[in-house]
Amino acid sequence: MDTSPRYGLVAIAASAGGITALQTLLSTLPRDLPVPVAVVLHRSRRDVDLLPMVLGRSSTLPVRLAEPGKPVQPGTVYVAPADAHLLVGSDRRFELMDGGRIRHVRSSANPLFTSAAYVLGPVIGVVLTGMGQDGTDGVQAVKRAGGIVIAQDEATAEWFSMPRSAIGTGAVDYVLPLDRIGAKLVELLDQHADLTPTGATS
Repeated sequence: MDTSPRYGLVAIAASAGGITALQTLLSTLPRDLPVPVAVVLHRSRRDVDLLPMVLGRSSTLPVRLAEPGKPVQPGTVYVAPADAHLLVGSDRRFELMDGGRIRHVRSSANPLFTSAAYVLGPVIGVVLTGMGQDGTDGVQAVKRAGGIVIAQDEATAEWFSMPRSAIGTGAVDYVLPLDRIGAKLVELLDQHADLTPTGATS
């Protein structure tokens, strides 16, 4: 039996209210997570980028700022810089794209989700609290490539616009409270390559 993970990456998008949500989610992920995690959080490009340090306080996984060309390691959280869009390149290493706004935001989740799905095939996309519609295009690319999409539910999201927009595409498989998303990720990643994920639930 093939024991490699079915999914090549967990890609997470968040905006308003996202730091607290990310801290909660990352605190539930085990140290031996078999895939890398990439995080996009909308924030000002003028600020010193302390987000990896802030998130690292709540995570048993190492949290690093994503750098272009560096090998991507399983069991590591990579944070998109504030002033560039993060992509997965054809060599399966991260690339950075000009930080002009996409759908009014930077860094945008759409390039990350779309490029990861194109290069890696099945990945897991997670849309957390946030205003606007970022991730809406990306979750559809994830779904088309055979991946899984999880959205935070309205009851636990500080801002529900981003999850609502993703859910409206029909590409979301699971709508879950924040404190259940980590367990669902572990469950999905424990499924091996020859298994088919279960259907949608809420």
